[in-house]
Amino acid sequence: MLEENRDASGVVGLMEQSGALLAGHFVLSSGLHSARYIQCALLLEVPARAEIIGRKLAGLVEQMLGLSVVDVVASPAIGGIVIGHEVARALGARSVFAERTNGVMALRRGFAIARGERVLVVEDVITTGGSTREVMEVVSAEGGKVVGVGAIVNRGGGVDFKVPLAFLVKAQIDNFNPEVCPMCKAALPFNKPGSRQSRGQEG
Repeated sequence: MLEENRDASGVVGLMEQSGALLAGHFVLSSGLHSARYIQCALLLEVPARAEIIGRKLAGLVEQMLGLSVVDVVASPAIGGIVIGHEVARALGARSVFAERTNGVMALRRGFAIARGERVLVVEDVITTGGSTREVMEVVSAEGGKVVGVGAIVNRGGGVDFKVPLAFLVKAQIDNFNPEVCPMCKAALPFNKPGSRQSRGQEG
């Protein structure tokens, strides 16, 4: 079940039109299994559509934090890069992304966050919040201050980042540990579109 947040009217329709809502047997980047997967890369592949989604999410952030408090938008690679860039553009902020080197999330490519800069962490889909927390740790290590988290889709239930969270769509989708996964028990083949190694769209 997908439920749009306030001021997010039409987002679920755009997901459906873009083919971003997939059914099958998926292993999420968190290691959990699910019968549904939200492939935000398909939602964002059309730049005009990505701009719409970015503006909608930025609008929620403005209501939550106020426009003037975001200096930098930081996202995890790969899934958060496009939406992070679009939100940063809408907010008039810089856009950076963190990526894993030898399994450790870090800023590369000359990216830096100055001490005291106010940072919004933006992800496409939040499940367990692991990737988001890793980026938050990178921001803190750089001396930045995480002022909030934004996401297109929150399928993480009660994930608490200790800062305000803005999201466009709430997804009530069951996730399973591998040992109790009904699709595994039925011997259904699985896809790993969001593995830590390939870093897809759900984290």
